[in-house]
Amino acid sequence: MTDPWKENPDNPQPPVPHANASRPTDDKTWQLLEKAVLAGVQEQRRSRRWGIFFKSLTFLYLFGAIFLFGSAFDMDKKATGKGDSHTALIEVRGMIADQESASADKIVTALRNAFGDNATKGIILRINSPGGSPVQSGYIYDEIRRLRQLHPDIAVHAVITDLGASGAYYIASAADQIHADKASLVGSIGVTAASFGFVDTLEKLGVERRVYTSGEHKAFLDPFQPQKDSETEFWQSVLGTTHQQFINVVKQGRGERLKWQQHPEVFSGLVWSGEQALELGLIDSLASSSQVARDIIGESNLVDFSVEDSPFDRFAKRFGASVAQQLALYMGLQQAPQLR
Repeated sequence: MTDPWKENPDNPQPPVPHANASRPTDDKTWQLLEKAVLAGVQEQRRSRRWGIFFKSLTFLYLFGAIFLFGSAFDMDKKATGKGDSHTALIEVRGMIADQESASADKIVTALRNAFGDNATKGIILRINSPGGSPVQSGYIYDEIRRLRQLHPDIAVHAVITDLGASGAYYIASAADQIHADKASLVGSIGVTAASFGFVDTLEKLGVERRVYTSGEHKAFLDPFQPQKDSETEFWQSVLGTTHQQFINVVKQGRGERLKWQQHPEVFSGLVWSGEQALELGLIDSLASSSQVARDIIGESNLVDFSVEDSPFDRFAKRFGASVAQQLALYMGLQQAPQLR
């Protein structure tokens, strides 16, 4: 094969190189392309990192703004009217239990703040609760009576909205007067402890359960063991003692207004409408919070002394509850029975 360049030296076109042949400029070209591609990738990564940074910064800024605004709003809401004559309002909402919004710590703190304010003309406990812990209810009841003795010129009024039952009525009975709507549910003066029994379940499943105790009755509430008459009788005596404590504080708080001698069923655990409760002496009148403040206390300016979680804590609780709820739904779990 002859070289065309040699055959025609006057030809201005150089010979066409073979496809597999490489020129000195090829390496430089690929290096430049490689550098350009790497530079583009690095720029994309850099842009992505800055984008994440600015998005995170924006989220933190918005969350901080919400937190500060919520705190300022709560402070402003609770500060409105302080320094002026007012009726102090304390919310008793939801389950009465430790670490809840209606825990003894929060209610007692709110009561002390309200009684300690020189501009407080009266206090309203606005109640909407099914009850809860007799211990937490007892703490609040005792503190109300103690503070009333220290400040005899400040009356405490309990106002039941939708529900004031069990431990919630326990608390209300410490007030000077109790008020409710005609359709409110009031009472439930009783004690309950509920569980389930699975005595034969494990045997049917072929599962052997082993329980080790250092006391004869240590596992008497075990749902996988059969009940014993003596232990059932003992547990009933515990509930009976707690029930009698409940009855005693209601009698102490309500005095002769409670018509329990004519209607002993008021202590049976039944719940009554506000209209029925008025006839039984469980409440003193049918009135709302604003009516009590305006017409009985004589000061319509209501100031909220309730102790609440910070906006961050409320957000965390709601976020956690939402995650737990979705997880429970995903796993098909039902709400566990509660001891009340």
